[in-house]
Amino acid sequence: MRRREPLRQIKLSETQKKNLNDEIKAFYLDQRGEEIGMIEQMQLLELFEQHLAPIIYNKALDDAKHWFSQAMENIDSDYYALYKDER
Repeated sequence: MRRREPLRQIKLSETQKKNLNDEIKAFYLDQRGEEIGMIEQMQLLELFEQHLAPIIYNKALDDAKHWFSQAMENIDSDYYALYKDER
């Protein structure tokens, strides 16, 4: 049996980073009325990428596992519902 490799740190593409930097800039301007510099944008995004992304990723995995467990329970009950009375 082949051993699974651990997941690497979540990394964003350059396009995703640019879009998120634009969102951070717009948020600061809309919510705080402040301009935020490129370095500050990059630092915030790096902070989110390193600390928040794994939390969100793990939550998504937990949600997917719960959904899959529910689907498997439904398949099991649907399977037995197909049984015919053998009398």
